[in-house]
Amino acid sequence: METKGQQDGLGDELQLVVLRLSGEEYGLRITDVQEINRLQSVTKMPQMPYHVKGVINLRGRLIPIVDLAQRLGIGEASRDDDARIVVVESGDKSKAIGYMVDGVSEVLRIRTGDIEGPPAGASVDSAYIDGVCKLEGRLIILLNIAAVMAD
Repeated sequence: METKGQQDGLGDELQLVVLRLSGEEYGLRITDVQEINRLQSVTKMPQMPYHVKGVINLRGRLIPIVDLAQRLGIGEASRDDDARIVVVESGDKSKAIGYMVDGVSEVLRIRTGDIEGPPAGASVDSAYIDGVCKLEGRLIILLNIAAVMAD
């Protein structure tokens, strides 16, 4: 199986932006992240799904804002000073979505060998999960943001 890290020319390494959601750590490939911004005022739009909080104007571009914790069914993102909006673009760059998260802690380089699939036998919908990274006593859930965006 070829990993994204190999496609990015990093060999057996992968760079992740580590997010905090509902007390857990999640990783997004750095190549999927366009930018990270402080939480700002979101304009509500009528008839949106519960996890879509509205839109923001980001340098003249309307960006829908999704509460990533609600999208994943694990609660609700906080709205404190640590909260961030992580802007992600689709593969064809035609659309961007901002995801509200509790915080962004760091950018990590990890070895692809440190990534395992979701636990066997767990009733986890693995469509949104590329794997789990074990790193020095931490578990970082690697999100498949393309799948999250597609639904």
